[in-house]
Formats: sequence, structure tokens, C-alpha cells
Amino acid sequence: MAAQVFTNARIVLQDEVVLGNLHLRDGRIVEVAAGATAVRGPEDMGGDFLLPGLIDLHTDHFEKHVLPRPGTRWNPVAAVMAHDAQMAAAGVTTSFDCVCVGVSIKHPERREIFRPMIDAVREARSKGMLRADHIVHLRCEVTDESVVELFDAVADHAAVGMMSLMDHAPGHRQYPDIKRFRERAMQNLRLGEAEADAHIERLLAAQQRVVPHNRVALAERGKARGLAIASHDDETAEHVAEAAALGISVTEFPTTLAAARAARDKGMKNVMGAPNLMRGGSHSGNVSVAALAAEGLLDNLASDYVPASLLQAAFRLTEADHGMALPQAIATVSATPADTAGLADRGRIAPGLKADLLRVAVIDGRPFVKTVWRDARRVM
Repeated sequence: MAAQVFTNARIVLQDEVVLGNLHLRDGRIVEVAAGATAVRGPEDMGGDFLLPGLIDLHTDHFEKHVLPRPGTRWNPVAAVMAHDAQMAAAGVTTSFDCVCVGVSIKHPERREIFRPMIDAVREARSKGMLRADHIVHLRCEVTDESVVELFDAVADHAAVGMMSLMDHAPGHRQYPDIKRFRERAMQNLRLGEAEADAHIERLLAAQQRVVPHNRVALAERGKARGLAIASHDDETAEHVAEAAALGISVTEFPTTLAAARAARDKGMKNVMGAPNLMRGGSHSGNVSVAALAAEGLLDNLASDYVPASLLQAAFRLTEADHGMALPQAIATVSATPADTAGLADRGRIAPGLKADLLRVAVIDGRPFVKTVWRDARRVM
């Protein structure tokens, strides 16, 4: 690959923003230099920002393309290509695509689609059909009696790189109010009163019967494979302590400040949803990203269900209400996610690392992705 030089760029480094030029060769970053360049024919960035490509640790967006309507399924390879196009347009160059392992009453078809989804990521990736680097994030529903068996069937798949332990039973974590959970189940799942009560009874019974075993068994399997493991929707310091005792290094979407503080005390990384920041709070009434940022507890942002929210939220963190410096804000969607997932070859603009880059302009206060490079090749 020929050498490339970008000049007249505001280059966002780990601790500063440098107005200067960036040199690439063979898909890697070679040099960052302030000022002008003597190289002939560089590509002029016109004063726009050059950022490291975004790393999204948790997106549920792939499944939305596989199941675009209730009762409707899309070809999974076509679905991952469509998902990829939206992720790349949002500036994401490394996408951890969530695939549910275990079923819920809301999506019983997940048991049938999860393996084809994983296979589709590998197929599209191996055939050069994707702009971003896609890695599978296994969302393991620990209330499912078969979740360990289902995990074992796919855990060694070449596309898998992360896992999380999900417990969506009512009475704690995401759903501490059982009455409210019952009302939502009846409304969203169109259940009658008896059906909703039976659903709740099943989940509460699973809490006692299978969840403790499943959490331990899955954590042991994830550690043996070197996967980054997240505990999902931790609510209390006890939840965090339980996760830490299992060797889990990430708390994903903690629902309270107490859980986020406990995670920091245990040396765990906090992941929060970018839509939470853009909306001004959690849609479920849980702790806000702003509250974590104010206490210095925010490590990672993830797009969750809105791909474009990732870059928007990083720039929102630099506004007066939050006052974070741009390099630190960008790190929440690049460098820290790379560290959290154990990806040492990306996430920063520094010599020797992958040339996953974004050209971003800010128009009327909004970041706008102009160009995306992955391994120095323009993909968007």
C-alpha cells in the first residue's frame, strides 16, 4: 500500500489536539507531526478533525435488521451488510454486534437465529463484504435453562470476541419494580394478566434454580477463552462484588451510581449507553450518563440501539454542562473501549497502530462524518 499523508488536520491524540499532518503506510500510522508537511501532494483535511475510528462495545442494531418486523426475518448476510453500512456511516470501525444466547418471551425466535447471525458475520467478513471490523458479543440470558449449552455451541466460533451476562428477571437490576414490570409485560408483549403472572413466576423461579449456576459456568467458560466479560445492569455493590469475584472486568449499563462507584473500586470498567446522554437520561429511569461523567466514573460509551449516538455523545461531553476535554471525550468511544476489549492495535492515533480513522467536521454544533478509513483504506 502506498504511503498517505493528511495535512491541515486537527488530529485528536490521547492528551491533546494537534494541528498538523498524519503519515500512514501499509495500513498503519507512521507519524504525527505539528505544522505543515514537506511531502508533495498530501490530502488537505481543511482544518477538520481526524479522530481514531470508533469502537462500539455493544450494539443491538444487527438483530433489528434480521428481525425488521414481528414475524419477519431477513437474510442474515444481507442484514449484517445493511447494519455495517449504518455503523460505518456513524464512524464505527470496530463493531461488537450483540447476538442473544437464550430466549425471552418477547423474542422466542432468538434460539433459531443466533447461530445464523454469527455465521453471517464470519462469512461477510471473510469475503470482504464489510466496511467495519465486526466482532460478535454474546448476550447470555442467564435465566434461560439452556444458556450454557447454547453458549458452548458457539463460543469457539471465530467471530466471537466478547460476552455479557444478562439477568432480566423482575425485582432487581433493570426491573426493580415488579408491578411496573408486569404492566410493561402486559402492554409490550400483549399478555393477559394470567400470562404476565406466569411469565414473572417463571423468571423468579429461574433466579433460584438456574441463575447462580449459569453465571458461574458462563464466567468460567469466558475466562478460559480469554473473552472480555461484562456483567449487565448491575444495580448494587453486591452485584458488582459478585461479578468481580467471578473475574468479570466490565459492568455494562450499571443502573445506579452505587454500582458504578463499586465497579470503579473493583477496577472494573463502566460502559454506558450513548442514547442515555443524548436523551438527557435513561429511558428506563436508571442512572444517567451525565451523573457518571460528573463523578469521573464514565469509562466507555456504547451505541446500544442508535449507531449515530456514539459520535454525537462524545462531542456532547465537551459541552459546558459536562466540560470534558475533547481527547478525553473521544477516548470514551475509542481508546478505552479498545483497552476494555483487549484490542491493543487500535483506538488511538499513534505510530504503529491501525490506521482506522475518521474525518469529522462540526456543523452547527453537530459532528458530521465526512470520511472513514479502515486500515488506511477509505470505506465511507
